[in-house]
Amino acid sequence: MHRFKFFLFLLVIIIGTGTPNAVFAFGSPTPLRGPQDTLRRNPVASYGQTNTAEGLPTVLLDDDFSALRTGLLMNAVGAHAEYHYLSETAPKGNWAVSAFKSYGSERAWRLIEENGQRVMLQSYENKKDKHTHPMLIAGDPLWHNYRITADFSPASDKGQSGIIFRYRNDRCYYFFGVDGPKAILKMVRHASGYHKPYEKILAETACSWTPAFAGASLSPRKRGYLTAQIDVNDNHILARLGNEVVLKANDSTYTLGKIGLMSDVPTRYKNIKVTTTAEEKELLRKRIADRQEQLNRLQASNPRPVLWKKINTEGFGVGRNLRFGNLNNDGQIDVLIGQVIHHGPKDRNSELSCLTAITFDGDKLWQIGESDHWKDHLTNDVGFQVHDLDGDGRTEVIYCMDMKIIVADGASGKTKYQTQTPETPEHIEPPYNKFPRILGDALYFCDVRGTGHPRDIIIKTRYSHFWVLNDRLEVLWSAACNTGHYPYAYDIDDDGRDEISIGYSLFDDDGTLLWTLDNKLKDHADGVAIVRFRQGGDLPAVQDSGQAGLRLLCAASDEGIFFTDMKGRILKHHYLGHVQNPAVANFRDDLPGLESVSINFWGNQGIIHFYDADGDIYHDFEPCQHGSMCLPINWTGSSEEYFVLSANTEEGGLFDGWGRCVVKFPADGHPDMCYAVLDVTGDCRDEIIVWDPFELWVYTQHDSPKAGRLYKPERNPLYNYSNYQATVSLPAWSTKK
Repeated sequence: MHRFKFFLFLLVIIIGTGTPNAVFAFGSPTPLRGPQDTLRRNPVASYGQTNTAEGLPTVLLDDDFSALRTGLLMNAVGAHAEYHYLSETAPKGNWAVSAFKSYGSERAWRLIEENGQRVMLQSYENKKDKHTHPMLIAGDPLWHNYRITADFSPASDKGQSGIIFRYRNDRCYYFFGVDGPKAILKMVRHASGYHKPYEKILAETACSWTPAFAGASLSPRKRGYLTAQIDVNDNHILARLGNEVVLKANDSTYTLGKIGLMSDVPTRYKNIKVTTTAEEKELLRKRIADRQEQLNRLQASNPRPVLWKKINTEGFGVGRNLRFGNLNNDGQIDVLIGQVIHHGPKDRNSELSCLTAITFDGDKLWQIGESDHWKDHLTNDVGFQVHDLDGDGRTEVIYCMDMKIIVADGASGKTKYQTQTPETPEHIEPPYNKFPRILGDALYFCDVRGTGHPRDIIIKTRYSHFWVLNDRLEVLWSAACNTGHYPYAYDIDDDGRDEISIGYSLFDDDGTLLWTLDNKLKDHADGVAIVRFRQGGDLPAVQDSGQAGLRLLCAASDEGIFFTDMKGRILKHHYLGHVQNPAVANFRDDLPGLESVSINFWGNQGIIHFYDADGDIYHDFEPCQHGSMCLPINWTGSSEEYFVLSANTEEGGLFDGWGRCVVKFPADGHPDMCYAVLDVTGDCRDEIIVWDPFELWVYTQHDSPKAGRLYKPERNPLYNYSNYQATVSLPAWSTKK
């Protein structure tokens, strides 16, 4: 058999610069851990023995797109999908739109008809971005050895068009296709810097071809399609373009993965087919069965979600703009719903239009402003919180409306006192200078005066300025910086007064700038936190001076994610794309200290990474093509927490620190747009609140309440609630025996 393979290998004419056994070491994927990721290394038939599919008779995918409706595959969803689940992002048939930005590429993929045949059209010309590309993906992450054949027809030679394979996520894959006058075979693995994708050319050659559809109007004048055939067999890659171009390489960066369509210029695709050998198909069947059997075991061992409450919110409901707290001082958690008015452009100038307070029994406590069915969506924060501001044991609602910051009684909503918001700084750039005073992008409570209670208030603009007020709404100090979305306060030096981490900067309690990375980093901070990742005996033998192991975590949008010490020195920086919504918790008992999780959005939606206590990546996966809050959840009452991806029954659920879906939501018709996690019933374990603008449901465990000593983590206080919070869940236990 080996002689036969070698003889066939000699017959192949190789054109290009392929490097045998090329392996990309920097940032290469950490081997996935867990039985579902174990790859059986059985010998399979050699691929590349024929230009036809007859040699690989077993079909994995054969799609003529007849199961799909013609038209847009996905319409514009914008930033809504950062922390809302929208069905527009779900797969359509075999395919999912994998990567999009807020301009153009959201609406790139369209199913059209051409001479009576259905054809997938990528209609967008990606001139702006080199770090993200329009992609459409299909298949299973466990696909190993296979052949993909596809016909594609680029309308232009001004950018790359082709096929991706062994797709791990939309930043990690192999690509074969054309780019200008060349045919190229390359490996892509994240980035080496800001917007600097790491791309390793495995093989390339000159290639003469003519764009099939001339002109920007995509005239139906057809000149022809390019036929690609790619064979992957263990670390061997053989790629053909028609009968003339043959490229070969050896690379073991990716051993498994889906397939996809990718182009930076308008391109038409048809006749997509993936085949393999019968033996490989059987191995794949066993791998998938093993994965499912493990998931079944995990899901059977966890409490089932059961419905506890259901509330109608039609007319005053909203997207992810709820706050939670004991409004009427009866010892029970209540709900505060904030509808929003957008003054534009987009979400650049937004504020509250209506506040409605309800109990979890659905009783309306009070309402401020006028509710409106059409003011139910948002893609940002607005300033309002539930907090006992003065520490007297009774709750206040602090909110911004009409360029005022208002302190109201939590039980009645009646104003206690108010003042005007700070004046809009003179040099602030349009369109953020639309009003003479700031509208209040967000509110955060801390203790910079050392009173022993979080009486001080941070109020900010969208990205550039913030002010620190006392509990009488008097300005203590202010500063300008790249604020990012939401701050995080921590008493770093143990003097009883909080320091403030905001954006890429750290400020002392009196407003002194301790350090900033504004001149080193681009984009903005989507979520920041200061955490001691290792507790007690987990602390390493050698500590940096002071601050006993404290680290700052920053999900920095297109800068990826980084970790610093308390002097602002970057210890780890992972260029992973647009990282946001980080969370820290004990996701795995077998690892020392605390772990972190993050998810990507703009340009590379749905990529999830896990980090250990040292800030090193230990696992990644891509379960969806949207964002999430990734909120930790204490579902079992034991020391390992899960996180919630979404409340959707097909794509969502609760995931463990291995990236496995351990709890599924029931298919009972519940709303799945938004979710929150908190203990409502009082047995220490968390409930899951799910809602859309029309109704709110609450799920608890089927064995609730649970007695005994239970895990009861300490988290960000509910009075500092935000769509951009970095959630920190620290280990703690109840006192019950």
